[in-house]
Amino acid sequence: MRQRGIKSAQTLKSLSKKKAVKVALGIALVIVLVRPTRPVVPLGPQQEVVTINPKMGVHTRLTDEVEEWKIKQTLSMVRQMGAPWIVEYFPWAYHEGKKGRFDWSHPDVVVDHARAQGLTVIARLGFVPEWARPKDTITSYLDREHYDDFGDYVHAFVTHFQGRVRHIIIWNEPNLSVEWGYRPVDPEGYAELLKVAYARAKEADPRVQVLAGALAPTLAPEGDPEGLNDLIYLQRMYDAGAKDYFDTLAIHAYGWTFPADDPPAADKVNFARAELLRQVMVANGDEGKTCIITEGGWNDHPRWTKAVRPYQRIEYSIRAYEKALEWDWCQAVCLWAFRYPRPARGYADYFTFVTVDFVAKPLYLEVQRYARGERE
Repeated sequence: MRQRGIKSAQTLKSLSKKKAVKVALGIALVIVLVRPTRPVVPLGPQQEVVTINPKMGVHTRLTDEVEEWKIKQTLSMVRQMGAPWIVEYFPWAYHEGKKGRFDWSHPDVVVDHARAQGLTVIARLGFVPEWARPKDTITSYLDREHYDDFGDYVHAFVTHFQGRVRHIIIWNEPNLSVEWGYRPVDPEGYAELLKVAYARAKEADPRVQVLAGALAPTLAPEGDPEGLNDLIYLQRMYDAGAKDYFDTLAIHAYGWTFPADDPPAADKVNFARAELLRQVMVANGDEGKTCIITEGGWNDHPRWTKAVRPYQRIEYSIRAYEKALEWDWCQAVCLWAFRYPRPARGYADYFTFVTVDFVAKPLYLEVQRYARGERE
C-alpha cells in the first residue's frame, strides 16, 4: 500500500510537471504570435530633403529618447526645416555593456528613421563602459590599455551600419580635461587612439569617413589644468603623426556673442575660428581634406553672459549656414542642438531649435523659410 501511494504521488507530480511545461509553451507561442513583425512606428515612404542649402545640418540628441514616435517626429522636423545632415551620439557603454556583446536596437531605430527622412547621419562615438576603465573613473577615461577595446567597438559599429552610416567621429573635445577622464590633455595619446580607430574602421568598411578632432574652441594655454587651445592641440596632433589617420576634421564653432562674420583671431573664440583650424590643416599639407562643423551656434538665454538676443541668434545662425556655401572646404555645418528629450532646466535649453514638446521656435521657422528660399 505504501509503495502504491508513493507511485501515485510520483504520477501526480509527473502530470503537474507536464502541465506546467504545456502552459509555458502555450505562453511562449502567444508571445511569438502577438509580437509585431514590423516596427511599432513604421518608417513610412522614403522622404527627400528640399533645401536651397545642402550643407545645412543640426546636432540631434536622440541618445536618451526612448519613444520611437518622438524619434521619428524629431527627424521629420529636421527634414521639414530643410537640413539634410545630422550628428547623433552612439555611446559605447550603451551598446557594448559587456565585452563583445552588442545591442544595436536603439541605434537601428535612429539610423533607419533618419535615412527614411532622407538625412545623412554622422555618428559620434565615445563614452567608455565600466568594464573598459578603472574603478571610480568617469566615462571619458580611456587609457592606452583599452584603445584596442575601443577599436573593436568602432569595427563592430562600422560593420553593423555599413552602407547606412558613412561618417564617424572619434571622441569628443579631447582637448578638455573633463573629456579626457579628468587627466591632463594628451594630443599625442589622442593621435594614438585615432591610429587604432582609423585602422579598425577601414577594416570594416574602406569607404567610411573617419572624422578627427571635434575640439572645444578654447584659449587655454599649455599647462592649463582644464584644457588646451584647440589650435595648439591640432598642431600637436599633426606633430604626432595624426595626418594619416583621419579623412575629415570635425570642428566645434560657437559664436558666443559675436556675429558669424566676426573675423577670426587667435585670441578670440567665435564662429570664424574654424578658418584658423583650416589654416593649421593647410600648413601641414592637408588642404586636400574637408571639414565638417559638427557642433556650433548661438544661445539666446536672457541672462547668460555668452548669449545673444533671439533675433540675433536667427540672423547669425542663417549666416553661418550661408558661410558653409562660401567655404569650399566645408562639407556641412551642424548647429547645436535641435531638440532635447527632456528639459535641461537651464541656459542649455536656449540652444535648441524645437522644444521638448515639439513646438518650433522662431529660429526653426526662420531657418525653414531660408531653406525654402522665402527670406529676402
